Amino acid sequence: MDPKDVLKKEFVFRQFFGRSLELSGDDIKSFTLTIFDRTLNQSFKFLAGKSVQLIDQKALGIYAGKNIYNQDVVYDMTIHPHLLIAGETGSGKSTQLRSIITTFILCFDPTQLQIYMADLKRSEFHLFRQIAHVQSVDVSAEALRGTLEGLKNESLRRGDLLDKHEVTHIHDLPEKLPYIVLCIDEVALLQRDKSVMAIIEDLSAVGRALGIFLILSMQRPDSKVMDGKLKVNLTVRMGFRTADAINSRIIGTKGSEQIESKDKGRMIIKLEQLQEVQAPYLSEGEAKRLLAPYKVEKPAEETVDTSPSIPADQPKKENKIFGVLKHERP
Repeated sequence: MDPKDVLKKEFVFRQFFGRSLELSGDDIKSFTLTIFDRTLNQSFKFLAGKSVQLIDQKALGIYAGKNIYNQDVVYDMTIHPHLLIAGETGSGKSTQLRSIITTFILCFDPTQLQIYMADLKRSEFHLFRQIAHVQSVDVSAEALRGTLEGLKNESLRRGDLLDKHEVTHIHDLPEKLPYIVLCIDEVALLQRDKSVMAIIEDLSAVGRALGIFLILSMQRPDSKVMDGKLKVNLTVRMGFRTADAINSRIIGTKGSEQIESKDKGRMIIKLEQLQEVQAPYLSEGEAKRLLAPYKVEKPAEETVDTSPSIPADQPKKENKIFGVLKHERP
């Protein structure tokens, strides 16, 4: 029997022994089935100091939570470059987004990290609008298109710099460039806008070497969005509770449909291999308190664009946020 076939049937063992198990093998003939006499801890409080300490050991770290061994699960976006977070309402998806972005802001200086955000449902990213690291919070597809075009131009500029200096990664450039993280909440709402999705796919394909990274989230996974090279390039998936096995399969986190509604913040994370993880809980009030020292006054047009979509026969307004990037300012 092919050892890979045994590992693919892990769900059979889970049906018999429960979810608290781990199946591993050496890809030859030896397999180990570990059955835990405990389950994951319930939701635990986000600790800013600990989260910063954990990701400070990485170039661009993300703290996912704790696994069944009570170990902290941390990874580096410069190695695993793009992240998908998916899950039903109340599953913990939004809280995880909040804790990841808040930790970024606590850990990095605005000259080291720039964040671009799209909040198409106008429900998640209001906390971050006046934060120094955040370059824009778009609430419409048209506004996001301008941001994406600017990011595409920046990716081309960075690519030219790599060619000029004959290096393969921005880490090797003589000029220190900031990381760029693009966060889009409810990316599935963009599926009909082919031009926008095309730029997102292109950024997912070239972003790692250029220091541009994606964090995409959606409530219900959409097979049309999770198709082609975008799905391939989303190397890390966090699957919180889903409605059924079809949804968890689209995400690529088999077993997330088995997460119970009482287990808020529980996920199946696909990071090299699947594992069950409990995410930390960061309340909106605590996030506001932590972010307060990083708030700055910004012109309204640099923070959020609430204007209606621009007709095709009218010239597009120039996106000012890309006129002078922070690392280019004197």
